[in-house]
Amino acid sequence: MKKIKDFFVQKIKNFINFNRRREEVDLLLRGKILIDSNKKKIPIKIEDIEFKIFSQFGDDGIIQYLIHKLEIEDKYFNFIEFGVENYLESNTRFLLFNSNWSGLILDSSEKNINQIKNSNFFWKYNLEAKSCFVDRDNINKIINDSKIDKNSIGILSIDIDGNDYWVWKEIKIIDPLIVIIEFNSVFGFSEKISIPYKKNFSRNKAHHSNLFWGASLEALKFLGDQKGYEFFSTNSSGNNAYFIKKDLYRKIDFKLKKNAYQSKFRESRDKEGNKTYINYGDRLKIINNMIVENVETNKLFKLADLDIEKE
Repeated sequence: MKKIKDFFVQKIKNFINFNRRREEVDLLLRGKILIDSNKKKIPIKIEDIEFKIFSQFGDDGIIQYLIHKLEIEDKYFNFIEFGVENYLESNTRFLLFNSNWSGLILDSSEKNINQIKNSNFFWKYNLEAKSCFVDRDNINKIINDSKIDKNSIGILSIDIDGNDYWVWKEIKIIDPLIVIIEFNSVFGFSEKISIPYKKNFSRNKAHHSNLFWGASLEALKFLGDQKGYEFFSTNSSGNNAYFIKKDLYRKIDFKLKKNAYQSKFRESRDKEGNKTYINYGDRLKIINNMIVENVETNKLFKLADLDIEKE
């Protein structure tokens, strides 16, 4: 009886895996068609070049457009992404599958990293996956200890829901051509602010709402300029910002009508952890008493004391 049960369980697993592989092939074919279509475009707004294959929102399209527009050479087909969770949704998975980039991916969850290492694709690519909690004290060592080509990083993608600003600021060991970094649009578009650095920062422990984390777009633009980057645009979903090395940015021969977007996520929670679906315009009120740091002056302020523009 057990043998019969095991036989059918395996049959079901094989069927599920077959369908997943088939869906993956369909997605990759769709991506190739969209890449070719995008190459011919001169975008007026960022939505014109967005598409989603494995990214959470339209970032796959933006990334592919920039790779071709900036004429990034093969030697830079290396990426680093941290905060990948189980890698099902990420900014670099399509690069891996479609263009055979090499990569280093990081996540604080050992379970997530083990899932990636046990996946049916991990052995097919030059992909290194590490479980670690990234902070500004260890990030350079983590990268240095990896096998990735540190001198030829095409894309760095940062999404750690916390010390994003402080970690990017501390990265000295690599000089990526493109940086994609998550920003918190709840912090508005007028102030250069971030959460104050805290080594063991946890988004869900900092404030029950899950809305207090990261940095404003203006803070990241300030830092990007210091590190030799030009701000290109956010995605239209208002959570990722794109920065390009200044010497490469000259190849961007158009200007978007709009390049900064407010997120409209309704991901707020009450003290019991239940979603409250607060409208995006009211999110700031919930965290008004939280302390942020102006990254230019290093002064601390309550959010309530700042004149924050929503967009």
